[in-house]
Amino acid sequence: MGALSNPRHERFAQELAKGKTPEEAYRIAGFKPARQNAHRLMTNDDVQARVSEIMQRGAERAEVSVERVVRELSKIGFADIRKAVRWGRSPIDSKASDADPNGLGVYPVELVPSEEIDDDTAGAVAEVSLTQTGVKIKLHDKRAALVDIGKHLGMFIERTENVNLNHDVSDRPASEEEWAAEHTPH
Repeated sequence: MGALSNPRHERFAQELAKGKTPEEAYRIAGFKPARQNAHRLMTNDDVQARVSEIMQRGAERAEVSVERVVRELSKIGFADIRKAVRWGRSPIDSKASDADPNGLGVYPVELVPSEEIDDDTAGAVAEVSLTQTGVKIKLHDKRAALVDIGKHLGMFIERTENVNLNHDVSDRPASEEEWAAEHTPH
């Protein structure tokens, strides 16, 4: 389609694509403020097509696609903390120390250097910070990412609870007639 032939209509479409309200876009495009006229121009087929085109091009430039979003969620959902952190027994574990009279041992934890972390693991890291007790690493929420992927793939069925069900419970067994009446399709 390309740019609209009317420069003010083009500017209006560009501002709408940026997220401006119709009134703001109308004013920025050089029109006198008029709410009805702004909404009327917004419903113009050429303007709507141009806004869609601008937004599509923006998404392409940003390389946003369903595939990319699912790929990023997969990085989070299938991340393995062992690719970002190392831990294990220290050399002093073989003998009990005064600091650890129970002989349980010390398990030092260290971050994997950033140049050794693969791109998928780095994409799953939400935060690395220095605290008073040491270094803290936090990954993005794996469960939320997996639920989002599962929903996208149609793996989960949203169920609603029917709160209007009545179940009469008795301490005596149902007779054959009562059971048949309750379980036979009508």
